[in-house]
Amino acid sequence: MRKVMRWLLAVSLAAASLVAIGGGTSPAVALDNGLARTPQMGWNDWNSFFCNVNETLIRQTADVMVSSGMAAAGYEYVNIDDCWSTKSRDANGNLVPDPQKFPSGMKALADYVHGKGLKLGIYSSAGTTTCAGYPASLGYEQRDAALWASWGIDYLKYDNCGDHQGRTGQQRYTAMRDALAATGRPIVYSLCNWGQENVWTWGMPVGNSWRTTGDIAANWGSIMGILDQQVGLEAYSGPGGWNDPDMLEVGVGSLTATEGRAHFSLWSLLNAPLIAGNDIRSMSAETRSILTNTEVIAVNQDWGGRQGHKISDNGNLEVWRKPMSNGSVAVVLLNRGTSTSTVSTTASALGLGSASSYAVRDLWAHTTSSSSGTISASVPGHGAAMYTVTGGGIVPSVAIRGVGSGRCLDVTGASQANGAQAQIWDCNGQANQQWTPTASGELRVYGTKCLDAYDQGTANGTQVIIWDCNGQANQQWRFNADGTITGAQSGRCLDVPNNATANGTKLVIWSCNGGANQRWTRT
Repeated sequence: MRKVMRWLLAVSLAAASLVAIGGGTSPAVALDNGLARTPQMGWNDWNSFFCNVNETLIRQTADVMVSSGMAAAGYEYVNIDDCWSTKSRDANGNLVPDPQKFPSGMKALADYVHGKGLKLGIYSSAGTTTCAGYPASLGYEQRDAALWASWGIDYLKYDNCGDHQGRTGQQRYTAMRDALAATGRPIVYSLCNWGQENVWTWGMPVGNSWRTTGDIAANWGSIMGILDQQVGLEAYSGPGGWNDPDMLEVGVGSLTATEGRAHFSLWSLLNAPLIAGNDIRSMSAETRSILTNTEVIAVNQDWGGRQGHKISDNGNLEVWRKPMSNGSVAVVLLNRGTSTSTVSTTASALGLGSASSYAVRDLWAHTTSSSSGTISASVPGHGAAMYTVTGGGIVPSVAIRGVGSGRCLDVTGASQANGAQAQIWDCNGQANQQWTPTASGELRVYGTKCLDAYDQGTANGTQVIIWDCNGQANQQWRFNADGTITGAQSGRCLDVPNNATANGTKLVIWSCNGGANQRWTRT
């Protein structure tokens, strides 16, 4: 979408149904293409080059994505936006890459990008034409998806321009979802319908991300306006599907480094896809340091996938909070005004318990200090400070991830009832996946329930459940050097039956055999 076609998004959540992000609920409706389990990271040409895209630019950008350290920091998609094709389809109805811009063709370009260890993205629109007037994909979904897959495309940005032929956004975007799935190729699907039709309420089973607003511009007012429209959307985002407040403007136009750090901090806290829009071939060292700050990126890429949200608004001074999967809290102290101001919050406001001291990690200064409970910073105008805060009597807990499945040890349906079965489920950082090892060998969940071999069973196939902690041997477990977890009473291993990997597979104990379905990692 272009400036002349922007839509103003009116965020109305009063009638919207919330999507729970917990074991046994949200993962069932996520797009099941196995992609974007954390927000996608990459680059797109539009913000800096508009229609001036060509093969040389894409190849050079792929080169620099590697040499600059961006790839090592997590950026992997090199995405082509509008204007890449000829103005008409060929005699067979296929899209045709512009031979002047892409003389080697898209397959050769994809091969080059893949050779760098990166992935290539393409652009189209869910209408009859793209925003720049090129042929788009409404009515051609199967043909276009198959063509892109044959080229080796890994990412589709799907815009909202052109004649919609009376079809709703959900219908148009779902048609392309099904076409991409039919190719058999893993292609990240980025919906760009500008926040129309409350896309966040239906985007999760359709795409891997969905734009929540109109287009971003490289100025502070635009960034703050888009930020305001993210309030209240955090319930609709999670592993596999992300609210997208549009691409990054770090290093673009007249945006200052201070503004760029704030922008990057906030987008990371929001679990936004981190899609750089600058010319990375000529970026300054300062811009590179912002885009490759791995401590800030780690907040965005936290596997728990809980989106940050605003907890305090005092005029131009705001506090934003994001729970992390390890029990800490990430916080952004934002100064929207023009003068330096002190922005403060407390450990209590961040949801941390009572303690005499908290560890405060400054993610931009890369220093750690301690606090008795107040987190405060002198923040320049149009700037932000960003921290992770740990402490408050938090008993260290871990997520336990299956090596074979990639999914986490989970209590079915987030139940706290005695007898609720243990299962594997997409890792989401919720309380029913947080396990606390104790000195006596227990694996506690919810504070008072223990992982338990049902009825003190020791036979192969005995169900694994939770039960009130009672100190008995069937509630004692041992972490072993080979990654297995064995029951103290039975000597058998915590096992995913039949090497299954599906959500909801119930766990048992079984004779240890060294299989991946019996090995676990703690995170």
